[in-house]
Amino acid sequence: MWRLVLVVLLVWTWTSSALVRVPLRRVHSIRSQLRANNQLSEFLKHHRPDMFNRRYAQCYPPGTPSLRLGRSSEKIYNFLDAQYYGEITLGTPEQNFSVVFDTGSSDLWVPSSYCVSEACALHRRFRAFESTSFHHDGRMFGIHYGSGHLLGVMARDTVKIADLTALNQEFGESVYEPGSAFVMARFDGVLGLGYPSLAEILGNPVFDNMLAQKIVEKPVFSFYLCRRSSNENRGGQLLLGGTDKALYKGPINWLPVTAKGYWQIKMDSVAVQGVSSFCPRGCQVIVDTGTSLIAGPTNDILSLQQLIGATPTNIGEFLIDCARLSSLPHVTFVLGGTEYTLTADHYIRREMLGNRELCFSGFQAVDILSPEGPLWILGDVFLTEFYSIFDRGQDRVGFALAKHSGED
Repeated sequence: MWRLVLVVLLVWTWTSSALVRVPLRRVHSIRSQLRANNQLSEFLKHHRPDMFNRRYAQCYPPGTPSLRLGRSSEKIYNFLDAQYYGEITLGTPEQNFSVVFDTGSSDLWVPSSYCVSEACALHRRFRAFESTSFHHDGRMFGIHYGSGHLLGVMARDTVKIADLTALNQEFGESVYEPGSAFVMARFDGVLGLGYPSLAEILGNPVFDNMLAQKIVEKPVFSFYLCRRSSNENRGGQLLLGGTDKALYKGPINWLPVTAKGYWQIKMDSVAVQGVSSFCPRGCQVIVDTGTSLIAGPTNDILSLQQLIGATPTNIGEFLIDCARLSSLPHVTFVLGGTEYTLTADHYIRREMLGNRELCFSGFQAVDILSPEGPLWILGDVFLTEFYSIFDRGQDRVGFALAKHSGED
């Protein structure tokens, strides 16, 4: 995410190229828990409005084939109705951790047993002294996210996900996680999938280590994120080493990476109800599985909220009258000459407050400057509709229409 949190990978041996299917699952809404305890307003004063959501479920469209020989799967959970995490192991013998898988960062870190922060006390902590494959580094690192920061020390150890194992993986042991940003998180740490230049921890990010150790079939990973439904809970899938044609339909639209840090590409324009309204001469956008909503420069997003009839609240979110959803305009993102249109059902997030349904805008203001100008972020509100492919071999991002359950 845009320095905000999270995504996944890991490894076997150089003799075993593999394609790993990671089923994604959804979890219970922390936002709902906060509302029930009358804590939501205070919490949102200090956190991004898209920071927490939890609901479990498995997700595959009808007819998805079973895993072929040479593939392995692991259960992954959906955090935030959009952010995804799963279990990995570190060390020998293995110690289990849940990490968020994030295309918007590049570091792997988990809490250390020496961490003294409240957030660490509520999560699993790495016990370096119990691992026979652990290598101490001793250098310090610091990571700043949009809603918090942490400090730690660097180390190396064996990392494993499903049947894939990576040796001598550089990672961070956090020893200080101040504030409440990570206290309520359901994950222990973060596993970034961005380019190495984005990393704060010295050494190869996990996917680069996988490539160096010749573990995956192809230098590609892909995401299939399911839409939210009031009738069924669904998650998605992260596939390491390739793509799954059973999860998308139509051609793949490939766009070159314009800056190798984030998965950054060029966006032609943003149109509301067919009228080009924003970045008409093109702008840069980050494809970020670690950001729940679609984000853009403050002035543009405020104008967009007005165009869709969203009104601000005192908790920092924008609300829309749920009775008006059928009349709301379509919002179209043009990428590589191809139009990607979201209806209100796609960009509005529904929440229940007691017996009352609230409808929240799926757009948020985030100002990120770059040499190419202000950046937009295509987060999970966008990625639930379109299968996304991240190709390190040819430095490109691909999109295809996601094939959801119940669709032809």
